[in-house]
Amino acid sequence: MILRRSSLAFAVITAVALSTPAHAALNVFACEPEWGALSTELGGSDVDVFVATTARQDPHQIQARPALISRLRNADVVVCTGAELEIGWMPVLLRQSSNGKVQPGSPGYFEATQQVRLLQVPTRLDRAEGDVHPQGNPHVQTDPRYMRVIAAALAKRFAELDPGHAAAYARRAKAFDDKLGQAIQRWQAQAAPLKGANAVIYHKDWVYLFAWLGINEVATIEPKPGVPPGGAYLAQLLDEVPKRQAKLIVYAAYQDSRAPDFIADKTHIRAVMLPFTVGGSDAAKDLFGFYDDTIKRLLAGLGGNGG
Repeated sequence: MILRRSSLAFAVITAVALSTPAHAALNVFACEPEWGALSTELGGSDVDVFVATTARQDPHQIQARPALISRLRNADVVVCTGAELEIGWMPVLLRQSSNGKVQPGSPGYFEATQQVRLLQVPTRLDRAEGDVHPQGNPHVQTDPRYMRVIAAALAKRFAELDPGHAAAYARRAKAFDDKLGQAIQRWQAQAAPLKGANAVIYHKDWVYLFAWLGINEVATIEPKPGVPPGGAYLAQLLDEVPKRQAKLIVYAAYQDSRAPDFIADKTHIRAVMLPFTVGGSDAAKDLFGFYDDTIKRLLAGLGGNGG
């Protein structure tokens, strides 16, 4: 009788163990949606990913909310853009979380911009010039060629933090790189009509995208980075835009559309909202959808402008 009860208890315990899903090895705190999406591509079921922001939020200006502190307290690795993009909020979160595993300089702290060469590094720093990033432009996610480099580095970091799943991270990284490499060739062919086109931008979000596709930035809706446009500046811009032969007006999903729409209405140049990151449009559900939709929107804008 005792033996039968012991066998029954063992069977119940075994069944419960088999039915309980295994916990992910790494808790990932991603600062922006693109790094959450990349972490999911590389980590699969071995990571549990939390994304601190959405595509509809300005990543420069996020509140250090208690909920974010709580999430960061339990993180094994932080994946951020870096280059001081999150300077207004991440230092507060890191300090208040008291999580030694993810502090800057530790293996659990990963900055995407540390893995690549940045563009638009200022030669001098002057606050009168607006919100200038001292280390260079941080918006590297808009060029999938940069994403390949960052992905390789992040997969290696995951493997260092979780050596038991190193082979799985390497396998997913290889699959992601192969798929992205093929997609880049397709996107570049599709985007060929964009090469040499002149564009007005809202904020300097697009230097990497434009460098990749050969688009020329000819004017900005912000008079200086981070400074909203006033009436006098917009009037000046209306006079300048036609002279610069702009074909597109580009702004991000998180930005106010009123100024781009105003300029578009007056100049008959198409205003194009780009997702900027994963989740910025209905089609941008992952990194591949993000790049797909970005190029489709640019081509539609170029083909649909009236002048």
